[in-house]
Amino acid sequence: MTAPPPPASALIRPFTVSISDSEIDDVKQRLAKTRWPDPETVGDWSQGVRVENARSLVEYWERGYDWRRFESDLNRFPQFLTEMDGLDIHFIHVRSKNPNAMPLILTHGWPGSIVEFLKLIGPLTDPVSFGADAADSFDVVVPSLPGFGFSQKPTQTGWTVSRIASAWVELMRRLGYARWAAQGGDWGAVVSTALGAMQPEGLLGIHLNTQYAFPAQIPDTLSPEQRYAVQTLALYTGDLGGANHLQGTKPETVGFALSDSPAGQAAWIYDKFQSKTDNHGLAEDALSRDDMLDAISLYWLTNSAASSGRIYWENKSATFAGPKLTLPVAVTVFPKDIPRLPRCWIEDTYSNLIHYSEADKGGHFAALEQPEILVSEIRTGLRTLRS
Repeated sequence: MTAPPPPASALIRPFTVSISDSEIDDVKQRLAKTRWPDPETVGDWSQGVRVENARSLVEYWERGYDWRRFESDLNRFPQFLTEMDGLDIHFIHVRSKNPNAMPLILTHGWPGSIVEFLKLIGPLTDPVSFGADAADSFDVVVPSLPGFGFSQKPTQTGWTVSRIASAWVELMRRLGYARWAAQGGDWGAVVSTALGAMQPEGLLGIHLNTQYAFPAQIPDTLSPEQRYAVQTLALYTGDLGGANHLQGTKPETVGFALSDSPAGQAAWIYDKFQSKTDNHGLAEDALSRDDMLDAISLYWLTNSAASSGRIYWENKSATFAGPKLTLPVAVTVFPKDIPRLPRCWIEDTYSNLIHYSEADKGGHFAALEQPEILVSEIRTGLRTLRS
């Protein structure tokens, strides 16, 4: 006889972040012994991270940054592990006190993580405490992508975005949610878009702050907005695409390089923050050093440089020409995101566009850069789905 499957609650185990003192001491010792490259030969960031800026960030990581502060912040939220398709997935799950709250799964990208959503959880689950309406309450689920953070690292190939999306469907079912919504940017938007294409039972709609809506064939004649979209896509895949290309072709080589050097890991992610935030010359104009080092430290202390980079390798065929979606889609365009798409292409790709807005500031890392704006956009964009 076959034993009955365990109840969903039995499949979910509590989790607490606990990094040993020895690991923290080790990173500080490694940082102190950093062998620095020669300075760049240009006066800008066109060759990558500038040595003097990297030195400043790394020295703060060694002498001023407090991992225990961030660890404590993380552990204020209920965290769990659950096995999905043979892999332990880590997630934060915070239920609203409002029984009519809408369940919402938030998915990060690279070099994102659960870090970027921490400032959103309170306002989304308890809007009244933040001056908003209780009717806009959400139950929030924030998983770590496979191979990222405290989720288990795949040991076999096959973790494509469609497989991740299927795992998210099962996660929401396992948590007891019959009707729910999804949100994401960067790879989180790819996963959310895959969910939208699947249209699983219970998915009400999605909110995207990265849109995959380029036409499959770029028209010969372009409006100024369309031409800008094509130019920013060329920038994204060209001068700004070094990390994406390497992780899409040689993620293990990248992992070797970064797994032995915390300064190298810091530079790798710092460069991305520099190039894709809405800043006035430095990433620090958009993100605090603590915000950046929370993200960088999480990658280092979980040794996930290679395993996270493989999302590019697993999905090499992915393009910015996403599938046509018919379920409800809400969109927020941030002005300094790269690439930035015109409204006409977004409307053509998402035929059931329930919300479109252009924020007045912010870049690719919207949740980290402008959490208040993104919270407001999620509330407004998904409000019609509640009826």
